[in-house]
Amino acid sequence: MDIALGLLAIVAVVCAGSALGRMVNVPVPLLLVVAGIAGSFLPFIPPVELNPELVLVGLLPPLLYAAAFRTSLFDFSSNRRSIGLLSVGYVVFGTLAVGLVVWWIFPEIPLAAAFALGAVLAPPDAVAATAIARRVGMPRRIVNILEGESLVNDATALVCLRAAVAAIAGSVSALDVAGGFAVAAGGGLAVGLAAAYILTGIRKRVRNVAINTSTSLMAPFVAFLPAEAIHASGVLAVVVTGLVMGTKAPAMPNGAARQSARSNWDTVQFLLENSVFLLIGLQVRTIVESVRDDSLGAGRVWLGCAAILLAVLVLRPVWVFPTTYLPRLIPAVRRKDPAPPWQFPAIVSWAGMRGVVTLAAVLTLPDDLEHRDVLVLAAMVVVAGTLVLQGLTLPGLVRALGVPGPDKREDALNQASLMQRATAAGLERLEQLRREDDPPEVMDMLRRRTQERGLAAWERLGRPGTEAAIPSQRYAQLRMAMLEAERDKVLELRSGGDFAHEVLSEVLERLDVEESMLDASLNELGSGVEGRGEGLSQPGGACDHLATALPSPVPASPACAECAREGTTPVHLRMCLGCGNVACCDSSPGRHASRHFKESGHPVMRSIEPGEQWRWCYVDDLLG
Repeated sequence: MDIALGLLAIVAVVCAGSALGRMVNVPVPLLLVVAGIAGSFLPFIPPVELNPELVLVGLLPPLLYAAAFRTSLFDFSSNRRSIGLLSVGYVVFGTLAVGLVVWWIFPEIPLAAAFALGAVLAPPDAVAATAIARRVGMPRRIVNILEGESLVNDATALVCLRAAVAAIAGSVSALDVAGGFAVAAGGGLAVGLAAAYILTGIRKRVRNVAINTSTSLMAPFVAFLPAEAIHASGVLAVVVTGLVMGTKAPAMPNGAARQSARSNWDTVQFLLENSVFLLIGLQVRTIVESVRDDSLGAGRVWLGCAAILLAVLVLRPVWVFPTTYLPRLIPAVRRKDPAPPWQFPAIVSWAGMRGVVTLAAVLTLPDDLEHRDVLVLAAMVVVAGTLVLQGLTLPGLVRALGVPGPDKREDALNQASLMQRATAAGLERLEQLRREDDPPEVMDMLRRRTQERGLAAWERLGRPGTEAAIPSQRYAQLRMAMLEAERDKVLELRSGGDFAHEVLSEVLERLDVEESMLDASLNELGSGVEGRGEGLSQPGGACDHLATALPSPVPASPACAECAREGTTPVHLRMCLGCGNVACCDSSPGRHASRHFKESGHPVMRSIEPGEQWRWCYVDDLLG
């Protein structure tokens, strides 16, 4: 009964805290940590003991799988050097450097135990970094690097922790540590690939939505448990399984199962990742009280913990800046991946919040270890300190450095262009499949509905300030009202008892499916295109600049000269129709196309990306 009441309270606080955080625009993780700290000191709330096995086996695998499933394998691969230097190099560096700092501050603590604490404190949290990164609108490459780091660094840290704990119990050689890394990495990779292959094969053959979704929910544990059984890295196995299955999922049959799995994983991820931060706060009172009688003295313990927190904050940029720029001294690396502006490594350096894995890992230290409670308190101080100091200041740092996030206007243009290509492919396939005896009205309906869906993507680019609803939006609003009337009628007929329950349920389910599609459409349409105040119009909007702009031939090998000069990488390329200047888009670090317009006054540019023909007028904010 007490367990059920506790779980209910946690879910209730998580839901209320998440709603409040969004309402007052405060990061939800920080709000839940504060709520947990306050709750830990309330007399009617019993002490909450964090079971490390519950976190490392019960919470960590599904959280990592959910994150890996949504991560692009192509983005992960394209940033593999940066991810590897952070998730492996920085964790090993942090383990050794923090361990030496701890041993210097508290020489009474064995060196092996100090390295164990270093391994515990080394990996940034998988949830906190990416949650805040996406909220503050960081550039996509920074978000991809942080996501990739957080997926793999726990595996490295746990291997380092195992080696340190083995050293506490006896002797361990460098060969043993190297062998442990090899077994953990190789075994985790092999088990992850095998689990992904087996589960993907099952899901391809199972049409039942419930069974298919259940298989998806089993995936993290199917990968984690066998890997741990052979002393490989279960964390790495889960990440590999998630990356592979996430890449293959869109190409698999059964769209209903994919939608069901997404919906269920959204709920699981929401509850687990937010509960994690609440649990962190609930540990504070118990951990603080445990060190009161330690022989090191309360004052020295707290000063030492503050110094360890400072070391953790300082050591990350000490690693990040050199590893960002030193590899680019090699000409081949520099040509393939030019050095980013200094603001990028500055943000990566400050996005190092620690989380529940740090607390769970430190609680696995042997109970008879001398000054164990001090090590646990140090981990708690680092977790709370990084969440508060870095979590609260990271949005302000991003704004102060002037680093542009993803341009929603650019994303909307690309989405419309992508939808246009998909629509063209669908219509081409229709022409291949049509037969002479196909009813003309069926062909006309298919063409019309397909083209309307493609046009709706362009309609969403309408000026945000317009009062009149665009056609797709008006259609969705009217159809929603019709569905409400249809549902009311079905419910009225249900009360009469003239129709079987199964028949009524099937009709209501079909109405719900259509309503969910319209809900998604209205959410997209209602959000508009946010940016810096610019609006977009449907193709063909009235604009003298677009009407008089003459087409120009696209260069054979277009490139942004300013990006090459500044050493930045363009995302997409645009060409000025006034002078033919090629420059990068507003999602690129330099935003050189917009800069060219401000300097030259030439109003119209066009996209020169493959397959894109649209033009843009800077003066009238119109698409053509």
